[in-house]
Amino acid sequence: MSRTLLLSVTAALLFAAAGPSQDVQKKSALDKAVLEAYVRHLYVMNSQISVQVSDPKPSEAPGFVEVVVHASKGDAAQDFPFLVSKDGSKVLQAVVYDINSNPFKTDLGKLKTEFQPSLGTPGAPVVLVAFSDFECPVCKTEATMLRQNLVSAYPTQVRLYAKDFPLDSIHQWARHAAIAGRCVFRQNSSAYWSYYDWIYAHQADITPPNLKNKVMEWAKGEKDIDALQLGRCIDTKATEAEVNKSVAEGHALEIVGTPTLFVNGRRIASSIDWPSLRSIIDYEIEYQKTAKNAGEDCGCELKLDTPGLPQKTPPFKK
Repeated sequence: MSRTLLLSVTAALLFAAAGPSQDVQKKSALDKAVLEAYVRHLYVMNSQISVQVSDPKPSEAPGFVEVVVHASKGDAAQDFPFLVSKDGSKVLQAVVYDINSNPFKTDLGKLKTEFQPSLGTPGAPVVLVAFSDFECPVCKTEATMLRQNLVSAYPTQVRLYAKDFPLDSIHQWARHAAIAGRCVFRQNSSAYWSYYDWIYAHQADITPPNLKNKVMEWAKGEKDIDALQLGRCIDTKATEAEVNKSVAEGHALEIVGTPTLFVNGRRIASSIDWPSLRSIIDYEIEYQKTAKNAGEDCGCELKLDTPGLPQKTPPFKK
């Protein structure tokens, strides 16, 4: 064999061994730029939406790390947790459950109910935590449903906690109403629910300029409320830190809209009718008789408007 032919054969063999992989380099989801581009395409996130990719951290799923993609536009923001294989080739968007724990354990650990407005019996097997906005019409519907049915149907088995989550960018007076409500609660906890009912009932009549006057008119008709003290509390925003804390807890729970209701940690991120809610409560009452891993012991939206995001539908909707 000639030297020229030998060199040609050797070169061909080397090229074949190298294969096409030298021309097409595999991408890795552990490359932040690669994952950002992929998620932008997946959810149709244009350049107006800011995207930040977190550093990978250990995951409960063997062989995977967790990476959170944070997307934001103005005041609206949403986190997208992904599981990325350690070689960067596969991406999963899934919830990892521990079969030995309550499936809602993560959210249960973030729900803080101490010193919050509540109705019902301490120690109840079923706990509802409602994040709402006083200016939100859908919250009004849910609040009315809860007040008309919950205590009468479950006088000892359910406890309801109210949490503030005003959507400041779309509602002008919701935060001020939440501050006023906390002022009422601070002065007289039982009077809070009278305020709660009143403000939802008069939601259509309230504006940013007249909110305080309306609240003071209500207070003058309440025998258990000192109107002057309430007015000072509202003027100094003495309870705004409490509202901010509730909002921060909502963000930690990745709440993006109101109303958002938790039933023993089970998230209902939309409005729900009474028959559907009652079926969930009845199930939890029975389940907790043996499980004992939850309960007391343990349309208005503010989210990214992108056409590629899957739309949630209310659970148990009839």
